[in-house]
Amino acid sequence: MSDRPISPEERIRDSVTDGIVIPPEARSDSLSWTGEMRATLSLAWPLVFTQLAQFSLNITDVIMMGWLGRDFLAAGSLASALLHPLLLFGIGSLSAVAPMVAHAIGSGEPTSVRRTARQGIWVAFLLAAILMLIIFQAETIFLATGQQPEIAALSQSYLDFAAFSLFPAIGFIAMRSLTSAHGETKIVLGVTILSFFVNFAGNYALMFGHFGFPRLELAGAGISTSVVNFFVFGFMLVYVGRRRTYAAYDLFARFWRPDWPRFREILRIGIPIGFMVMVEVGLFSAATMLMGWLGTDELAAHTVAMQCAALAFMVPLGLGQAATIRIGLAYGRRAMDGIRRAGWVSIGLGVGFMAITCSLFLTIPHHLIELFLDPLDPVNTVPIALAVSYLAFAGLFQLVDGLQAVTSSALRGLGDTRGPMMIAVFGYWVCGLPTSYILGFVVGWRGTGIWIGLAIGLAVTGLILAHRFWNRERLGLLKYGMSAA
Repeated sequence: MSDRPISPEERIRDSVTDGIVIPPEARSDSLSWTGEMRATLSLAWPLVFTQLAQFSLNITDVIMMGWLGRDFLAAGSLASALLHPLLLFGIGSLSAVAPMVAHAIGSGEPTSVRRTARQGIWVAFLLAAILMLIIFQAETIFLATGQQPEIAALSQSYLDFAAFSLFPAIGFIAMRSLTSAHGETKIVLGVTILSFFVNFAGNYALMFGHFGFPRLELAGAGISTSVVNFFVFGFMLVYVGRRRTYAAYDLFARFWRPDWPRFREILRIGIPIGFMVMVEVGLFSAATMLMGWLGTDELAAHTVAMQCAALAFMVPLGLGQAATIRIGLAYGRRAMDGIRRAGWVSIGLGVGFMAITCSLFLTIPHHLIELFLDPLDPVNTVPIALAVSYLAFAGLFQLVDGLQAVTSSALRGLGDTRGPMMIAVFGYWVCGLPTSYILGFVVGWRGTGIWIGLAIGLAVTGLILAHRFWNRERLGLLKYGMSAA
């Protein structure tokens, strides 16, 4: 035998069994707690940085909208309040692909992998078409909810073009789920980082009229958003189509042939995930609408604080994606200890990170806020002062925000989606939003009251989800006999 070192790519290829590529994580025996932490971090760190890079696209848009002026920043925030819940509903629905592919890999079923990934793109087509119809009516929706007419019109100018980003953004999740379940997360990180530069260049040219392009302001940001999402999705299609790792699946042969049973299965599992994500993001969007009732200063300050909180959230979100895959692989192998270790390791990492961001929000708020608003501009004096107080409450709910993010993903790895959806509806819309309204407008605490309501909604949801994962066996979430290995 040759003493030549075996590359990671060859190790993956050599593990092909009956036409399916089995990642090392799916074939290993149950790991120790330390081993599980290493495996989770190895899978998670590219996903975390991918989430940060994807969020940087949005945060770049927000910063550059702030360069246009306070009204443009407020309009961009209002547009995001509608676009992001709908987009994340679609992305959440396609998140069903990750546990389904992981289960199939753990069980050694290559045909199931192919069917799931292919029909994931079909589902993306359907959801994007439906969601675009809503986006094109954004200005009417904003006016009906009492928003300022000039801000509503500016928001629509962005959304008219950003709506076309929905299909590639949702379809990308199907390809990302396929590659991540095979342990290939660095390629997703690489293309996402590249997309940041594409987005920045597009914004710079189209929003401000550089390089010979017309000055399109928010419309230019919308065009750039759609272009970068088509770039990322197209890149992943080419990568999966040409990569030897996925050749056994023959993903794109007879692509237009329907597979209605698998199509419906993705919707059955994914729609509750999508609704859960949407009701969470919808809580924050509703809070943005409430802030719009208070005035432009409050809305701008809320936008800045929300961007800081959302940036921190990307880390537990990436850890949650790793938890879904790790638990899905263990569930496919029917390894009870693997499920337990993967779940609690991910939860501990997520909550631990959010403890760090909590301390940052409470100790250096001005440094964070001044990334978005120029402190030398007198018009920003009030928004900056408001943002400091809002960011303090954002710091307080960091721990429970990380808890709910990772535990919901851990349950998703078990195929448990309907229960968490109902928990989210209760926590966010029965507890959180009414509290925001009562404290903000009835009690008269204005923006501070709205943020306290957000914290209560996240706390209720996170604690109930953690209780559900803790009692997963008693609640019957493990649908077949599990081994201890």
